Amino acid sequence: MSELIARAEKADAADELASLRAQFVLDTVSDHAADAAGVYLDGNSLGALPAAVPGRVEDVVRRQWGALRIRSWDESGWWTAPERIGDLIAPLVGAAAGQIVVGDSTSVNVFKALVAAVRMAGPGRDEIVVDATTFPTDGYIAESAARMTGCTLRPVTPAEVPGALGERTAAVLLNHVDYRTGRLHDLPALTAAVHAAGALVVWDLCHSAGALPVGLDEHGVDLAVGCTYKYLNGGPGSPAYLYVRSGLQDRFDSPLPGWNSHAEPFGMRPDYEAAPGALRGRVGTPDILSMLALEAALEVWDGVSVEAVRAKSLALTDFFLECVAAYVPEGRVESVTPAAHAERGSQVALRCDDAGDVMKRLIERGVVGDFRSPDVLRFGFTPLYVGFADVERAARVLGEVVA
Repeated sequence: MSELIARAEKADAADELASLRAQFVLDTVSDHAADAAGVYLDGNSLGALPAAVPGRVEDVVRRQWGALRIRSWDESGWWTAPERIGDLIAPLVGAAAGQIVVGDSTSVNVFKALVAAVRMAGPGRDEIVVDATTFPTDGYIAESAARMTGCTLRPVTPAEVPGALGERTAAVLLNHVDYRTGRLHDLPALTAAVHAAGALVVWDLCHSAGALPVGLDEHGVDLAVGCTYKYLNGGPGSPAYLYVRSGLQDRFDSPLPGWNSHAEPFGMRPDYEAAPGALRGRVGTPDILSMLALEAALEVWDGVSVEAVRAKSLALTDFFLECVAAYVPEGRVESVTPAAHAERGSQVALRCDDAGDVMKRLIERGVVGDFRSPDVLRFGFTPLYVGFADVERAARVLGEVVA
């Protein structure tokens, strides 16, 4: 035990990202029982609050809305917020400016992207391939999109995708990281396979953006969506984003045309003419309060390298698995997260017979992860504010709880 504690202290002292922790609102020892300093390992569900957000939201409410009122659409930059904030997210997912628009939920953006992909695929392509292990909503949206576009839906695992592709494939919807297990799928290889079949790919980045390099432009991804309340720390229900590769933007035909995506939004014309560029992904009036909270949250990324975040993420998850092996009785838990770095996101999922009860007891001890039915304990590692001492403590408490 003492050796692991000493290693954690040494790693934290050498951590180039350690100073970022002060930019978040996190628990202290006094928030819990005397023996339970808070350890927050649920950033893969809801990121911690960046300390700058409350003051920014107060300014938006009191000054921009309260004093300037409707003038803020111009004077406070409300109108351009969706694309401006999209450009802040762009470098975190490996995209050049002008390809991401922020707004709506992930579910709505999956629908826009998938239907638009089918429309761009052209005649004769009437099959949608979907990740059979996907987050349920993505599957629901894919099924509905297939019905609406007259396509057949074909659910397969990501490993089966290359063999499932053919001349009828229109679009493929995949998750970059599996939400249950934390498995990282091979975005470059799968994207290349989809393109070789003449189809378009839509990637869901909810569990990878802000945790690891994505490389949307580098790997020629067509369309991508993602939420902003996990590793991007935008707050509960913060708006999602839609990426449309620049070379496809003039063909992007949104199934949800709205006045905000019109070429002349204030022209109030009865006929629809799509705006240029990524603006085609807009629909209705932006949700300004949550959007500007997100903009403030993204300031913590100033000067931060995604590569450095990835290196720390792998180090944290490696150390956690080592500590679990040391502290938890043999056979009590089983990791379902791949050991290989190339196949691991930024979470560790442990199978445990009484996982629901175990997670409740962990939370009582100040170690916050989450439970996924029927038997999975999930622990998310956000390198911007999680340290190695947090990891050691979480594993030690887990060992005490399950013993």
